Amino acid sequence: MIGALVIAVAVLFFVFAYNTAQVETVEGYTVSASFDRIDGIHPGSDVRMSGIKIGTVIDQRIDPQTYFAVVRMSIDSKIRLPADSSLAITADGLLGDRYMALTPGGAEETIPDGGEIEITQGAIDLTSLLGQLIFSQTGNEGGGATK
Repeated sequence: MIGALVIAVAVLFFVFAYNTAQVETVEGYTVSASFDRIDGIHPGSDVRMSGIKIGTVIDQRIDPQTYFAVVRMSIDSKIRLPADSSLAITADGLLGDRYMALTPGGAEETIPDGGEIEITQGAIDLTSLLGQLIFSQTGNEGGGATK
């Protein structure tokens, strides 16, 4: 009896979590973008503009010619992206989930279905940056200039 109660509570918890997490995909037109690194981005990740979800990552692959990561996204059909829009990978705070942050440009022409966002900024590796900061601080403690 207790086991059935635990399973029922777990099912209710998962239903509640799924309904409040807003995990739906955005249906619309597809665009792609190339990045040097996409750490933390996966199918289902958000594409946001001004903090509002307007799309979803639907696919990722490696381009065999350039070795860049190519991400394909579905963007809400009500949002028409200017051709000079930019896309960056950012995080919800220091340890938060990563998402694609889209900044609209000012061009008159828009990106068509199947088009590409050309201005991109890949994910920043915080571990490497912290390591560089620590080692650069400890490397100069002798007081003199290093060459």
